[in-house]
Amino acid sequence: MGRSNTNHPPPPDLPSFRIEDEAPEVKPLEERHTGTGLERHDIPLPEDRIDPDAAKVVRRLERAGFEAYLVGGCVRDLMLNGTPKDFDVATSARPDDVKGLFRNCRVIGRRFRLAHVLFGGGKVVEVATFRRNPANMSGGDAGEPVEIDDPTDDLLIRSDNVFGEAHEDAIRRDFTINALFYDLDRRQVLDWCGGVSHIQHRVIQTIGEPRVRFREDPIRILRAIKFASRLDLGIAEGVYDAIVQCRDELSRAARPRIYEEILRLMRGGGAHRAMWLLWETGAMAILLPELSSFLDDDEATSGGGERFWKRMQAIDQKTRHDGPRDDLVLWSALLAEPLAEATFRAKDVGLAAADFLEPIVERIAMPRRIVDGLRRILGVLPRLRPGRVGRFARSELIGVALETLELDLMARDQPLDSVHAMREEVLALAPAAIARPGYGRSPAYRRTERTARHR
Repeated sequence: MGRSNTNHPPPPDLPSFRIEDEAPEVKPLEERHTGTGLERHDIPLPEDRIDPDAAKVVRRLERAGFEAYLVGGCVRDLMLNGTPKDFDVATSARPDDVKGLFRNCRVIGRRFRLAHVLFGGGKVVEVATFRRNPANMSGGDAGEPVEIDDPTDDLLIRSDNVFGEAHEDAIRRDFTINALFYDLDRRQVLDWCGGVSHIQHRVIQTIGEPRVRFREDPIRILRAIKFASRLDLGIAEGVYDAIVQCRDELSRAARPRIYEEILRLMRGGGAHRAMWLLWETGAMAILLPELSSFLDDDEATSGGGERFWKRMQAIDQKTRHDGPRDDLVLWSALLAEPLAEATFRAKDVGLAAADFLEPIVERIAMPRRIVDGLRRILGVLPRLRPGRVGRFARSELIGVALETLELDLMARDQPLDSVHAMREEVLALAPAAIARPGYGRSPAYRRTERTARHR
């Protein structure tokens, strides 16, 4: 074996690196959030309305030495006396830590990892590690105004996947009412952003300067409209003005996100108000100019605008009674009037419909299955109007087609006897066809619903 060479120069000093994913320091309870501007509110949320499995996840994480809270929409909805759609957990634990505590856990996501704790009946409790804004982002802390030096500055967020602490996680969220944490054991609402006051006053306010927040992520414009319509909240004057000023930014948002957010505006039982706000602020002219221009000139459309708003009321009525409608039903209700105008007296109705829909496909990434479904329904409605279902009774679209016809009759204040009779006929001939749900529902629907909560 050769002898080592002792004449080499000494190794250079190496730079030190901070590993972002290293485990956070576990602080004693009395030292948590010191100096972070936290306000604790003794607001006990009703125990019987808190999901027991979500509570179980929070308490096990706490027993293991981590911070863990119920967070976001579930806290907001309970404070507004609503019923949360789901319960999310935010924690200082890393995803692998959560997986180590729960055998019924899987870690998902490549861009930002989330832990899903699985329970019976398909229930999923989503557990997210605290995040913070990247150091180079503008936007400021909660309540701290931010000046926009240049209106042309590109503020669009393209990455915000950095682990942080609880107060940083609250501040990086979009609206103050979504930045509330609930401490289960102490029965306190943790508020870094003034969200408790805004819930009490039933108003939507951004965290930080509204124009900055909307330019960072234009989808927040649609989320503000969604919360205002679904939760019956007002929009703060400065936020409303910023929506109008920043509406053009929607053209820069990811097209699949726009498509899903438009559907969310329709699904929650507040479609009428949501579409009114979308139209009134001018955001509809950016996303669906075909519909916006149609509504701008009601006189020239022979009452088409009035029928549109009646359709929205009917959608809300059916949603509150029977739950969210199929995506294809929603798009049919949205586009029925301008689509009928575009195909009126056309020699080839299918071709005219395709020409009308193609720009929408390009603008908001409308899936082809929705486009094809709209064209097929448009073609079959004239046969269904007289009450003749025929061979279409066995089509996978019959349930959607009959509901579309029902909404059309409701918009025209016409009786629904023919629709009820055809439903009875279809149930006798092919019950599976009319009972088949979700023809228009995207396969990625649940995935996008999950990730939207962490925007």
